[in-house]
Amino acid sequence: MGKARKKTRTHKKVEEGENPNAPKVPKTFVMRSGEVGSSVMALVNDIRRVMEPNTATKLRERKHNRLRDFVAVAGPLGVTHFVVLSKTEISTNLRIARLPRGPTLQFQVKTYSLAKDIASMQKAPKSPGFEFHFAPLLVLNNFGDSNEMKLMSTVFQNMFPPLNIQNMQLADVRRVVLLNYNNETKHIDFRHYSITVKPVGVSKSVKRVLTTNVPDLTGFDDISDYVLRGAYASESDIEDGPDSHVTLGQDYVGRNNRRQEQRAIKLQELGPRMELKLVKIQAGMCDGEVLYHDYIKLSAEELKKQKAVRSKKNQEKALRRKEQEANVVKKKAEREAAKEAHRLATGGAPRAKKDDDEDEEEEGDESTGDKRKRSGDDDGSLFDDEEDTYSDMGDFGPQGSDDDFSAGEDEDEPMDDDDQMDAFSDDE
Repeated sequence: MGKARKKTRTHKKVEEGENPNAPKVPKTFVMRSGEVGSSVMALVNDIRRVMEPNTATKLRERKHNRLRDFVAVAGPLGVTHFVVLSKTEISTNLRIARLPRGPTLQFQVKTYSLAKDIASMQKAPKSPGFEFHFAPLLVLNNFGDSNEMKLMSTVFQNMFPPLNIQNMQLADVRRVVLLNYNNETKHIDFRHYSITVKPVGVSKSVKRVLTTNVPDLTGFDDISDYVLRGAYASESDIEDGPDSHVTLGQDYVGRNNRRQEQRAIKLQELGPRMELKLVKIQAGMCDGEVLYHDYIKLSAEELKKQKAVRSKKNQEKALRRKEQEANVVKKKAEREAAKEAHRLATGGAPRAKKDDDEDEEEEGDESTGDKRKRSGDDDGSLFDDEEDTYSDMGDFGPQGSDDDFSAGEDEDEPMDDDDQMDAFSDDE
């Protein structure tokens, strides 16, 4: 008898040095919702490139796919965040949702530039290498102390792997994502850079000799001519101030980048660029109570009325689900009775009755499968709600005044999305 085949590619064992209780690495699904056009689809691919290697680079969306389809596969794959881009007649929108219970941040993409546009503007664009084999660093600048800012910064931080200064390898730091909040325009500037190091205190020609294997000596009689030609300082050399000089604590990628060597840090933009504006924050997974809204402010009475409507809707939904479960049990009993009647009519022996425990187990499996089915009209979008336009937002509620926020957590301790959500709880 042959030996059973063991799957090694898809069923990997935990290595001996790996801690199974270590915090999980955040993973993302970057996708589109509805018809977005070729330009926004290219932006989707660029954002996937930014989130590598912890994202589904070759994810394909279908017209019949719904958000719940991706939620169903997100759990087994360890996906923690959804980044969804959609386009309306008014603007391009971006949603960041935390699985499985939220919150959801919605942004309006004011302007954006694709990675290919950034490369076309550069004199010497950087060709892709091993930079995308490692997750980028995240730098947040000028995010305030308000509740929505704290929650937004926490969501951004949890989208990228946490840093462990004691165990991290300097050679793994290849890229950086910069998010800068502009207090005047209330917009967020998104930038994506690659990190390189250059020698300091030498001319441009000497840098080329130190950082390349064989310099191009075409047109020169001697290497001294090549070196002396670059004795003047170039524009990039002038920008090498003392603030950009560091001493390498470990060996870094590139030639002669050894430990204890002094180098200058260089950032080269990879793209894409985006200018985002926070529109609203919802408590759930792309639905639920609106914790913050930039356009609509409701009074306390309107908030109370909106909460009552939402509660009534949830009760009706639970009642319909209970009726569906009862109908499933009733139909199953009718089918069993019809089968038994047919068996007796054809001269068959009566079927032995099953144990009560087995019947309850089968009924539980049937009801569980029915719970996964949801009613709704198919409109070709990932979301079951109405079209997301800023002209029809009457059902959204505001964040409320500052008095409605409860005290936040300690700023010195890292917080997750659920902890930040507590800061939005309303005082009754």
